Amino acid sequence: MEAGAARGATGIYPVDVLEDDPEGHREAALAYYAALREGARSEADVFSLPTGEQVKLEAPSVRFCTLHRDAPQHELLVLVSPQDTETVVAVYLKGSWWATEDVLRTSDPARDGLMEVQSFGERIVLFILNVVVFGRLERSLDDDTMFFLPHSAKEQAKILWRDRAAVGFYTTKAKGSLCGDGTGTCYLLPVLDTAFVRRSHRGRGLGVAMLQDFCGTFGDDEALGVSWPISPAMYRVCRRFLLAHPEERARLWEVEAPGAWGQRGSIWLKVQLQQAGPRGPESA
Repeated sequence: MEAGAARGATGIYPVDVLEDDPEGHREAALAYYAALREGARSEADVFSLPTGEQVKLEAPSVRFCTLHRDAPQHELLVLVSPQDTETVVAVYLKGSWWATEDVLRTSDPARDGLMEVQSFGERIVLFILNVVVFGRLERSLDDDTMFFLPHSAKEQAKILWRDRAAVGFYTTKAKGSLCGDGTGTCYLLPVLDTAFVRRSHRGRGLGVAMLQDFCGTFGDDEALGVSWPISPAMYRVCRRFLLAHPEERARLWEVEAPGAWGQRGSIWLKVQLQQAGPRGPESA
């Protein structure tokens, strides 16, 4: 039996129909996994990848992933590639297997541009973009030291939707929110914490649009932060943004939590220093 061949054929995708019921989803996934382990499902069940390759649906090929770092009870059942067991190729949702690309799609034309993450389905989209796509499929040399952990269950985030697909996201830490578990220290300014745009949509100014949206969202704050360390790609985004928006140059800082003055560095100053480059003795 072939499973997953008609995923998305009806034009309906998980994010459009998934109920806000993480516990119910987990129970259904556990029941399916138990059936696989007990051999209660057909041995002929396979999942067809977009490449045409077929993956046998059996217990050794599936595993549970923690959706949120602070809510271990929220889990996703995923199917991994036979060639690379660290690569997720499908997710079990609403009684069916969905290719990761279909999990990132929507049939709702109202999902367009940057939209705040609110529903359980949108949390799953955020996880796939963050952990599966950025974390495994689309890492670049610039990202070698940059790893995004699964976000918290209440992470403030916006997903970037283009042509009915999720192509990026950014997350923020609000002023006054806790810096981490087990600490009473709070952020002293709003901070853009993580950001990502898929390779297929880079070079279109979407990173700059995210940074502009972040600054506009917190337009009344005198200072805004971008989490340290800023990647080379993000520095290029900051440079383009600040060249186009000089009014934001004094407001944007690279910060370590919680963002006290001794933990801030001027992004615009660093951009200028990088533009100047190393100087010889004659120009010192």
